[in-house]
Amino acid sequence: MNIRSLTRGDGVVIGAAVLLFIASFLDISSYDGSDCTGSFCPKIASTNAWDSLSLLMGMFLAGVIAAALIVVARALPQPLKVAGLDLGQFGVAWTVFVAWFAFWTTVNSGGAGAGLILGLIAALVLAAAAVATPLVPALKAGLVPAPRPQTPSPYGAAPGQGYGYPGAHQQQPGHGGYGYPGAQQPGQGQPQPGQAQAQPGPQSYGGQQPSPAAAQQPAPAADFAPFWFAVPVARPLYGEDGAPTPIAELAPGTWYLAVDQRGQALIAQTQDGRRGVLQDTTGIQRG
Repeated sequence: MNIRSLTRGDGVVIGAAVLLFIASFLDISSYDGSDCTGSFCPKIASTNAWDSLSLLMGMFLAGVIAAALIVVARALPQPLKVAGLDLGQFGVAWTVFVAWFAFWTTVNSGGAGAGLILGLIAALVLAAAAVATPLVPALKAGLVPAPRPQTPSPYGAAPGQGYGYPGAHQQQPGHGGYGYPGAQQPGQGQPQPGQAQAQPGPQSYGGQQPSPAAAQQPAPAADFAPFWFAVPVARPLYGEDGAPTPIAELAPGTWYLAVDQRGQALIAQTQDGRRGVLQDTTGIQRG
């Protein structure tokens, strides 16, 4: 489970679930029989949700369970489905039912106590946060910010750490360009004045012809500078050939290197050297 994939909306869901659990221990009725007279009007003992199994399971614990489903589904690396239903979507639908149940229970109580009132407020906040999180950009932001790189270099890499993970070898200028084998630096392989060109056509190291895939690599834009970035939530990375199937998934809390830009999309390089197109760049954190 990746805690860094949780959003601010998930934080509101967790807070509302905690408030709902606390409300279950408070009185559910404001009437205690103190205004009754006569020997046949004894005072009514205070009760909470734990004295009513239907109220406890239908409102309070149901809301806590629904919040747990949403948070667990968000933290899992892959969506979890039960009987063909997404676990997170099922939790969102359950929060709406809890809010509806809490509303009608409070209205028909005839004297709602602190437990019912606080439980109603918590249930409404829980349902609102669960429904609005995928829609409101402020709630979609990461709950735990990604750590910033310690000492970024011109290419964004920390000294001696390559792409920010232990044991990686740092790419040096003139040996692989932006991290892919066979890339040439500007000015390399070009004849100097008064020097004859030994062999027509482009050449790579060792006098060998570059492969067609290397020849088709697009050069970075002239005004583009590579930088490190982190994504707020897990996002797919598609191949540069335009295939609809993702080649990797960028996870929150990990720094990736942007080596080029295509319109609003970024050409990103993963820790294992794979390059692809990140189409959704909204909310990314630059290093």
